[in-house]
Order: sequence, then C-alpha cells, then structure tokens
Amino acid sequence: MDLPKNTFKQALADMRMQRGLWCQLTDPLAAEMLAGAGYDWMLFDTEHSPLESASVLPLLQAAAPFPVSCIVRPTSLNVAQIKKILDLGAETILVPMVQDAEEAALAVAAVRYPPHGIRGVAGATRSAGFGRIKGYHASAHEETCLLVQLETAQALTQIEAVAAVEGVDGIFIGPADLAASMGHPGNPGHPEVKAAILDGIRRIRAAGKAPGILAVDPSLYEAAIEAGAGFVSKTIDLLALRDAVARGLA
Repeated sequence: MDLPKNTFKQALADMRMQRGLWCQLTDPLAAEMLAGAGYDWMLFDTEHSPLESASVLPLLQAAAPFPVSCIVRPTSLNVAQIKKILDLGAETILVPMVQDAEEAALAVAAVRYPPHGIRGVAGATRSAGFGRIKGYHASAHEETCLLVQLETAQALTQIEAVAAVEGVDGIFIGPADLAASMGHPGNPGHPEVKAAILDGIRRIRAAGKAPGILAVDPSLYEAAIEAGAGFVSKTIDLLALRDAVARGLA
C-alpha cells in the first residue's frame, strides 16, 4: 500500500487556485453530502465549533470517497492534539493563532516524525493505513501539508520570517481576529483591516508561499483573489444552512 498523494499540497506548490468550504456541522451525513458538492477542499474546524479531535474521524471517513481534500483546524498550536488529528488520517492541518517564526517552526515539528520533528510514533493508525503503508514514518512528511494562520496585527509583521520556515506550505490570514486586534471587532470589512489583509496576501505570495483566507464578504473575497490568494473560502456550512432556511421561509 502506497502513501496517498496530497493533491491539495501539490496544488499550493503549483500556485493553483483552490476553492473551499468551511465546515462547522458535526454530522457525517452532512459532511458526505458536502464532500460531493465540487469544492477543492473542505475544512473541519475544531477551534470554533462543537467538533472535537475524535469527532473529526467520521467526517474524514464520510468525505474519503470524494475528490475533495480535507483540512482540519486544531483548537491551538497543541502538539498532542495535532498528533491525534494526524493519526486519524488528516493530511492537511491549519494551525491557528501563530505569532512568529518560532511558533511556525514548532508547528512544523508537530507534524513531522523524529529526527525531523516531534510527532509521536504509532503503527496501527488510520494515517498509516493501519500499518499497511510501507515506510510510512519515514515518508509521511512528504504528503503532510502544514498551513499556519496569522491573525493579529503583530503576526502580520512576521510574514516574511514565517514564510522562510522550511515546512510551512501556506499562510492563512484570519480576518475576524485580525480586525479585533486592530481595534475593529466584528468588522473585518473595515478599510484599515481590508488594506492589511490585502497587503499581507501580496507579501505572502511574494515570499513564495500560498496565501489563504476565509471571507464571507463578497467584496473582500474577490479582492483577496485579485491580490493573489491561492486557497479561499466564502462559505461556512452552518451559515449556508441558516440562509437557505431563511430564504425558504420568506
């Protein structure tokens, strides 16, 4: 059994646009339905949803038959939690609230086995094909994709340093927390915040990394793409359901 190819990681390396869906619903049936909707990627969010590490597993299983890449966001830069999520079969991790190159380097170490990192070693995991993938522990890092999330004004000053960390595949800008850190909580569309986001995207791209963003504001979404964003989302499953139900009632 061969190590599966991470098509999302390759697309970022090639700077090919990847459009995705942000997922907060916990139901595997919903995940299965959404996995067939045609998106390039879907992200299961354990930071701002009821999802826990273990409850991500049935969602990954539900999406597995479909040609969509699954990303999992842990609650924080938590090495033990990242290890568990990887063991469950996640190929791509988005680590939130990374502040500088030192934290980015720790995130890299968390997704790699020794001697290149600190990921704990186990054999009978879903990620290793339950022990059927030959040489898994020596080669897993080749197909593991690490995204780090910069979401404060201070973190944006560190873009070039973070981008220079070997093993970081993409850098995601979090508009909501960035807006709060800039004194505009709840208003990521504020002109100052929008300018900082677009400048950050351009700098990430110039540093040779794929920039990413979740932007439910259509104007920010389009401006981010124009600025060079490489993996983007404007849809959250929970909000899409809310809006569809409201339209039905109207």
